[in-house]
Amino acid sequence: MDRYLLIVSTLCFLAAIVRTILSLRAGTFQRSQFSFLAIGLGFIFQTAFLSIRGQALGRCPLTNLFEVFIFLAWSIALIYMVVGPAYRLSLMGAFTAPLVFLLQAFALIAPIDLRHAAKAPANSWLEFHASISIVAYGAFGLACIAGVMYLVQERQLKTHQLHSIFYHLPPLSDLFAAITRLLWWGFVLYSLGLVSGFFTGGPLPRVQLVAAIGVWLLYAAILQGRHLRRLAPKRVATLCILGFTAALTLLWGISFSAQTHSLP
Repeated sequence: MDRYLLIVSTLCFLAAIVRTILSLRAGTFQRSQFSFLAIGLGFIFQTAFLSIRGQALGRCPLTNLFEVFIFLAWSIALIYMVVGPAYRLSLMGAFTAPLVFLLQAFALIAPIDLRHAAKAPANSWLEFHASISIVAYGAFGLACIAGVMYLVQERQLKTHQLHSIFYHLPPLSDLFAAITRLLWWGFVLYSLGLVSGFFTGGPLPRVQLVAAIGVWLLYAAILQGRHLRRLAPKRVATLCILGFTAALTLLWGISFSAQTHSLP
């Protein structure tokens, strides 16, 4: 039952992608609420899936890599839904939907939905640690998307080749402001997740701990460079893409099994 909800959610994001592709191919892309509504409906089905799975597990649904990918996709959609309307109704939805679709399609196709044979007692610190870290990934993911949009627009301006997509992107100054806010949201949430990992009551895997601290230092360096104006906006946008890619490499280590305590 829960997987059907996830399939419907994935189809909603696919509908947003198809609508954008058809509009761009026709050369008449218009600002429309369709993509936002499709993503919003997909988000509702995502939430329903996570709720049902969580009730069945008796804990936050982050017990395997399948659920981690879905929770990450949900987090990206959540952050998208709460950003300003100027971004929701712009091409940000067109950039967000493909990422969420790919995450969920991979989770549905790959054989990674492995159930644990026995239920272990829920660890509230571990659940907070993993869930808040994934939500931070959602903010970093949307910062990555805003970074891609920034580079696309900056490239068109530099080459003087302005396509129809250009006129539906927010101004560069607004995009950079959005990148900065998303970085701060993600950094604060990730810091809370990192600190809470030390209260889970179990040993911390050294490799994952070093990797998690490395990601934290990377984003700290980006924000520090932004604050001191040592990094140009284009460099910040590029680092957002690289930083999110690095953060994704830690997803394999998130587990709520009875024997494993992980730091994402």
